[in-house]
Amino acid sequence: MSKVVVISGYKPHELGIFGMNHPSIFYIKTAIKKQIRSLLEDGLEWVVISGQLGTELWAAEVVFELQDEGHHELQLAVITPFLNQEENWNDEKKEWYESILMQADYVDSITKKPYEKPWQFRLRNQFLLEKSDGLILFYDSEREGSPKYLYESALNYQQQNDYQIYFIDFFDLQEIVEEEQIKKMDF
Repeated sequence: MSKVVVISGYKPHELGIFGMNHPSIFYIKTAIKKQIRSLLEDGLEWVVISGQLGTELWAAEVVFELQDEGHHELQLAVITPFLNQEENWNDEKKEWYESILMQADYVDSITKKPYEKPWQFRLRNQFLLEKSDGLILFYDSEREGSPKYLYESALNYQQQNDYQIYFIDFFDLQEIVEEEQIKKMDF
């Protein structure tokens, strides 16, 4: 049973998404919501993200939507790898990030200092895996990107621990696109 899951995956630029209203975001969020809903039935209580742009912040929005729908048992934790990770982002992305942080149930940083070196990302991965029961990862091994490192860490962690890895891949997204198209034709 997964009471705490980490959600991560691709960043927007890895998917060719460069706007906050790109149509693909709806389908990605729908896939995330579908996965969270199935885990809610089994007692999911916390979604943990590290606050990365893309999959993680979309997942945060999904948690807020589910809370608005009455899933008050579901909480969001944003645990960043280091302080001020958003300092080089544009204003629109900073505002989005800040609004997520303000609505989150828990916010903290693993290293209480600004970015120094890549070890902070490895430490983040290890910390998130150790503090969770499972991982929802938007990742497809056919299309490598930044989620690969968390995936490899999760596989290693899984060898010694009871740890669940749930995937959202491009096939899942295609299915959701088709389901949504059928819904639209029904009206």
